[in-house]
Amino acid sequence: MENVLNCLIIGSGPAGYTAAIYAARAGMSPVMVEGLERGGQLTTTTEVENFPGYPDGIFGTELMENMRKQAERFGTKIISNIVTGSDFSAHPLKVTLSDGSELCAHTIIIATGATAKYLGLEDEKKYRGSGVSACATCDGFFYRNKNVAVVGGGDTACEEALYLSNLASKVYLIVRKPYLRASQHMQKRVAENDKIEILYNTNTVGLFGENGVEGAHLVSFKGEANEKYFDIAIEGFFLAIGHKPNSEPFAKWVKTDEQGYIVTDCGTSLTNVKGVFAAGDVADSRYRQAVTAAASGCKAALDAEKYLKEEIINN
Repeated sequence: MENVLNCLIIGSGPAGYTAAIYAARAGMSPVMVEGLERGGQLTTTTEVENFPGYPDGIFGTELMENMRKQAERFGTKIISNIVTGSDFSAHPLKVTLSDGSELCAHTIIIATGATAKYLGLEDEKKYRGSGVSACATCDGFFYRNKNVAVVGGGDTACEEALYLSNLASKVYLIVRKPYLRASQHMQKRVAENDKIEILYNTNTVGLFGENGVEGAHLVSFKGEANEKYFDIAIEGFFLAIGHKPNSEPFAKWVKTDEQGYIVTDCGTSLTNVKGVFAAGDVADSRYRQAVTAAASGCKAALDAEKYLKEEIINN
């Protein structure tokens, strides 16, 4: 079959770019379909201070642009398009792009990431990168000795609130239901933390501020007789209501867990489909950090190179 690529990388975040760098240096002539959000979720953050090698920090967009240039330097071809479907029933592997065209490849690295779930408020878009975040570990440092709020009632929300309590002056935990869904152990830790105030039966109506978030408009017992609107003064608004892995175009073929995260063999990037590898947040429901995504991109490229040599070139 003509025009069969050695390596196709889908997604352009830290995992995708790192995979491209390694695959290109290995002579695999990788092609990358960068997806809807060039550079991935890091482009929605402001300054990144926890990526090694940047003692003074670096803007997320700049970090991703540096990775992109490095991948291109070694010969990666980058296509501005979106993968909408796949056919992994036979080799070579096929994907369909948004314009209806197809790409065929011997190996495919899926690095499409996971999208943070938001409440759907217009203010979330307005203040994204200026007070609104979906990653306390990434951005919490910027809110030392400030008041912040975390939205959510599960284990992740409690973990984020506890993490932020080590940095912030006060943490509001905004919980839609009259109870926490988190484990008993996590509930106990939150309840015993003097810096955390839990606001049960509460929804966020909006955010306000001149040059960034300065507060949130809230409503408690919405739609009930004791409904009450009130404001809280905060400078950071953290979403912790879950992530949605971008695995839909491959879900027919690649094994996923109940949340949609791609399942890989322990410690590797291998999926249940030969020649298909997964890297970054699309296969990581736990860490979701730029540095771990980059590391998994390296592993995926090495796994793909090994497969290409053993299963394709030598056969």
